[in-house]
Amino acid sequence: MPIRKAVIPAAGLGTRFLPATKATPKEMLPVIDKPAIQYVVEEAASAGLDDVLMITGRNKRPVEDHFDRAYELENALAAKGDTARLEAVRASSELATVHYVRQGDPKGLGHAILCAAPHVGDEPFAVLLGDDLIDPRDPLLTRMIEVQQQYGGSVVALIAVDPEQIHLYGCAAVTPVDGEGDLLRITDLVEKPDRSAAPSNLAVIGRYVLDPAVFAVLRETPPGRGGEIQVTDALRTMAADPEIGGPVHGVLFSGRRYDTGDRADYLRTIVRLACERDDLGPGLREWLETYVAKGFTE
Repeated sequence: MPIRKAVIPAAGLGTRFLPATKATPKEMLPVIDKPAIQYVVEEAASAGLDDVLMITGRNKRPVEDHFDRAYELENALAAKGDTARLEAVRASSELATVHYVRQGDPKGLGHAILCAAPHVGDEPFAVLLGDDLIDPRDPLLTRMIEVQQQYGGSVVALIAVDPEQIHLYGCAAVTPVDGEGDLLRITDLVEKPDRSAAPSNLAVIGRYVLDPAVFAVLRETPPGRGGEIQVTDALRTMAADPEIGGPVHGVLFSGRRYDTGDRADYLRTIVRLACERDDLGPGLREWLETYVAKGFTE
């Protein structure tokens, strides 16, 4: 069955960015001149997923407004002949058909995904977490969809991390798949294990392509680490028994990934992306070179 739908959980409180996120959703924090959530929707649309469901909360109205038309602003820009900014403003409302459902209780990522069940139905679907931005030059989601269409079941994105950092992620035990250099069969998953208990240094990042059987498993999955319903635990059940929705595979990703959920990485993301832009890069790189040469004291 072709994959048409993407689910983007966006109900978190963004506590690591307080007080900036007291009244502004963390998903709306700018990465240069676009909010982080727009990069994620652009990624889904580029992979052919133009039906997007966002799982939101009570303080997320600005997210909905951003992907809606802004007629007053558009008319003002059109009257001034500012076509460049007019196109930029309209772009967010034309990326995809975006739907919204609220996650009434903060019960974890697994619960947020379960909120999507009525919209998704019995189709395979993608899940994109807003803290992870994937560079469009590295089409990870497209590759994951290809794997799901070929092998069925579910697919998660994996990266190799320093073993000292594995406690920050879900961790996968894997076996190789013959003839597929970046593809691994997942045999077990552990949510945020201690280093001594981690089955590997392969960490799950915020991209999933899931078989709809995951909904039934999530309904039976008790709260796990942190007292929340973890999608990692549901996928562990499915990996142990392929009769439940097929196998679970992992795509090992070595491309460009930007973490906007951490303050330091968020700043690095902005600097990296700005340095690559034609309109900002030359001046910014020159200033950075001078700033570093002067010992960060300019």
